[in-house]
Amino acid sequence: MLNDFAQLWLVVFTFDTLRYLFGASIVSFVLFIVFKRFSESRRIQTKKASWSDIRREITNSLITTSVYALVALATVYYSRNGGMNFYSEASDYSMLWLIVSLPLILILHDAYFYWVHRAMHWRPIFRYVHRTHHLSRTPTPWAAYAFAPGEAFMMALFMPLMGLTIPFHEGIIVAFLTIMIVRNAMGHSGIEFHPRGWIDSPFDHMTSVTHHDLHHQRVKGNYGLYFTWWDRWMGTEFEDYHQQFIQAVEQNKAQDTDSDSVALAKI
Repeated sequence: MLNDFAQLWLVVFTFDTLRYLFGASIVSFVLFIVFKRFSESRRIQTKKASWSDIRREITNSLITTSVYALVALATVYYSRNGGMNFYSEASDYSMLWLIVSLPLILILHDAYFYWVHRAMHWRPIFRYVHRTHHLSRTPTPWAAYAFAPGEAFMMALFMPLMGLTIPFHEGIIVAFLTIMIVRNAMGHSGIEFHPRGWIDSPFDHMTSVTHHDLHHQRVKGNYGLYFTWWDRWMGTEFEDYHQQFIQAVEQNKAQDTDSDSVALAKI
């Protein structure tokens, strides 16, 4: 029995770790190798993370995936015994529900993340549960899961809470977990790759990289994950967020202009 649980934990740990490595690697490869020149012109902070920072982020993220695996182990156990509402047959619920359930779980996760995240900034518990994540003042994609065990546990609780209350297809869960890690890695990249018109369009309801990067710089404020709704409703969005976003984006134009000037001077 114990051996079965150990094997299942190892399977789940491997899945979560590979998911983390996939998300952080893809974002890093695209931004820092494929589009390196573009990314350098869109860097939000002038300071860069060191290799020791990245090693710390990866180490803490592996601790996080081990905690995730423990919570997932309990979730799988209760699911096998009928204690969860996850289902595998698409015909169990309507196709409409299957389509709607993905944006729904993202909206619910954003609300959960906002309030748990904000609670972790409460001074009496901050140093024990959230300070580890804020050691990344200039975060990289590898900081996506760089949590202390307490924070990892609280973040992992979202999935079993959903399983106890709302039916979700297993395919939707996989899609959600994939979106979560990729979006998380993107938000910690330190590169503002969103277009200038982002904040002047309906997409402004979705967070940009600058939105979360400011949180790492200033610690208190901009607590949202996918959406800006809760920060705006609760008055926790930094007032100069839009200004900081424009500054990060328009570095590209400024640097292009400087490059053009150098090129003209050589003619």
